[in-house]
Amino acid sequence: MTLVCWKCGNSLADLSLPLRRLDECRQCHSELHVCKLCEWYSVAVAKHCRETVAEEVKDKERANFCDYFKPREDAYSAVGTDAASKAKSDLDALFGGGAKQAGTPAEPTAAEKARAELEALFGKKH
Repeated sequence: MTLVCWKCGNSLADLSLPLRRLDECRQCHSELHVCKLCEWYSVAVAKHCRETVAEEVKDKERANFCDYFKPREDAYSAVGTDAASKAKSDLDALFGGGAKQAGTPAEPTAAEKARAELEALFGKKH
């Protein structure tokens, strides 16, 4: 089995199985005995766990004491990270947030346009 970190995709080959509750990824220091690394984890079911007798774990990204934990190989998904980055950039573009790209002329905000019109009308004070 070739395990990778559920958060960053770093190889976990140097860790012995079964994973201990306090094991962490050596690269991103994320806890590993978490729901998101478990084979029972699925967002398609209630409480995100396909194991019907397991107690509910509220925080799926924090270490827990679940006795049904079994690490899965395909827990890391770069697609989810890319989708989150795309969504953030779309929101930044929509609401004008985020850093401006170098060389791209900045579109003035409504407040900047209003200030420029007032300065043009009344003359800029120095």
